[in-house]
Amino acid sequence: MEQSLFYQLLGWTASITMVLGYLPQAIRTIRTRNTDGIALPTFLMMGIGGACFMLQGIFHKPEILWALFVTNLITTVCCIIIFCIKVYNDFFKKK
Repeated sequence: MEQSLFYQLLGWTASITMVLGYLPQAIRTIRTRNTDGIALPTFLMMGIGGACFMLQGIFHKPEILWALFVTNLITTVCCIIIFCIKVYNDFFKKK
C-alpha cells in the first residue's frame, strides 16, 4: 500500500472513531439540556482546539487534510452548542 493512502486511511479511521465516540454524548446533552456535570472551561478549550485543528486541516499544503477538517468541524459545532447551553443553564436560567 502506498504510504499516502495508508496515512489517509489512518486519518479517516481516526476521524470516524472520534466522531462516533463523541457524538452520542453530545446528542444526549443537546437533547436533555442537562449540563450539570460539564465544566465550562473544558468545552471552551475543546471548541478552541477543534477550531484550530479545522484551520490546520484546511490550510495544510499541498492538499487539504479532509479527515482532520471534517472531524473537527463536527466536534467544534457540538462544543459550541453545548457551551451555549451550559452558559444559558448556569447564568440565565432561573433555578
